[in-house]
Amino acid sequence: MKDILTAPFLTQMRETTANMYRLGWDERNGGNISLLLTEEEIGSYLDLTDVKRRIPTGFTAKELDGKYFLVTGTGKYFKNVQADPANNLGLIRITQNGASAELLWGWEDGGKFTSELPAHLMSHRARLAVDPENRVVMHCHPTYTLAMNYVHPLDEREMTRTLWQMCTECIVVFPDGVGVLPWMLCGTNEIGEATAEKMKEYRLVIWGMHGIYGAGKTMDEAFGLIETVEKAAQIYMLTAHLPRLNTIRDDQLRTLAEAFGVAYRKDFLNE
Repeated sequence: MKDILTAPFLTQMRETTANMYRLGWDERNGGNISLLLTEEEIGSYLDLTDVKRRIPTGFTAKELDGKYFLVTGTGKYFKNVQADPANNLGLIRITQNGASAELLWGWEDGGKFTSELPAHLMSHRARLAVDPENRVVMHCHPTYTLAMNYVHPLDEREMTRTLWQMCTECIVVFPDGVGVLPWMLCGTNEIGEATAEKMKEYRLVIWGMHGIYGAGKTMDEAFGLIETVEKAAQIYMLTAHLPRLNTIRDDQLRTLAEAFGVAYRKDFLNE
């Protein structure tokens, strides 16, 4: 067997969590990531018959049976993943119609998956139905995005349109816009179900007064989506209290989206 610490998927996870902590998106044990993997990707690093332990997931999703995920752990700090992945990450296989997770590697200190795992798995299920290539679900607490929640209406159309206006690249990067949820109790199936419902339309979902969920085909795509929203939110927060002399008009946003050939939410722009 190859050393799993040299696996590309583990390197990606270690580098991404380190970047997210460095940017201030994942203070303390805030935030979580799940990465969908194939048997071919992990088969040369692990004995897939060696199950360390079984952990109930707290929900069912037969569509995910037999799928493998690399997941951050509950109570774990992103700043520690780089140096100690074996205690802060876990590689699991979903079984029993989604009701159980078989631990194949990681959480050597007795830990388990993030409390948001049901929300992640529900979001994976929703995104896979829309895009079979989706592999990443990422949750974090980006500072300016969170600050914007307190001074801007939590309305999907208005939030999306404001973000699009902040930076020319925005409508190109997330032409599908952002979904928005009101404040809800985290770590519950209810917020997981609500997030998954939004994920049928959006790759980005803002949790009111909490943070953001992003999904993508790769770690870079999910990270880049959140990074772009955060940059736009930062520009908004730096200028919201000042008279606005210039903006990107709706007709310019439309021209931009059509020039780049992206399928944008036309109903989010004024006529």
